[in-house]
Amino acid sequence: MTSNPVYKILPKQFYIRDPAIVAQKLLGKILIRKLDSKLLTGKIVETEAYYSEGDPAFRKDFLPKILSLEPGTAFIYMVHASWLLNIISYDRIFGGVLIRAIEPIEGIDVMKKFRGIDSISNLTNGPGKLTKAMCITKDLNGLKVFDERSLLNVCYGNKKKIEIVSSYRIGVKRDLDRKLRFFISGNNFVSKH
Repeated sequence: MTSNPVYKILPKQFYIRDPAIVAQKLLGKILIRKLDSKLLTGKIVETEAYYSEGDPAFRKDFLPKILSLEPGTAFIYMVHASWLLNIISYDRIFGGVLIRAIEPIEGIDVMKKFRGIDSISNLTNGPGKLTKAMCITKDLNGLKVFDERSLLNVCYGNKKKIEIVSSYRIGVKRDLDRKLRFFISGNNFVSKH
């Protein structure tokens, strides 16, 4: 497990369902990056769901790469010079969830150094910002976020009730007729667009 006993890792079964359900259920959960003897943690506050079939925003060149990945696997790729963190999830159709933003909890000083900024408000409020702040690169691609030995985990959060808001995905030119971006209402770390 992690060096902090408060965190309980989500099981693989959590990710074996529709990506839109997983995207909503990940809100309020804790993303953990183990880095040497430090923990960098943050509450997931914004996600987007993607599908491999019938989704115009899904990159077809990704399909051969993800077909061998099991649910709960980190899929990391670069867009606009930033690494993006997705977690594979599927029931009958392959898909994934993009982690768009987190609210920093632990290791904030380390995150600020990685980002080269002093402001916490702009630290992790976007998919490229959070990966840079948490030192998430292609080296972590393929890690199982449900494996306690992994350098990347997703854990249960507190039971506090949250209000989930949905919208169309950000930066998607041709989108599905479904709102597949989910975020915690009123959270200051949701990305600005």
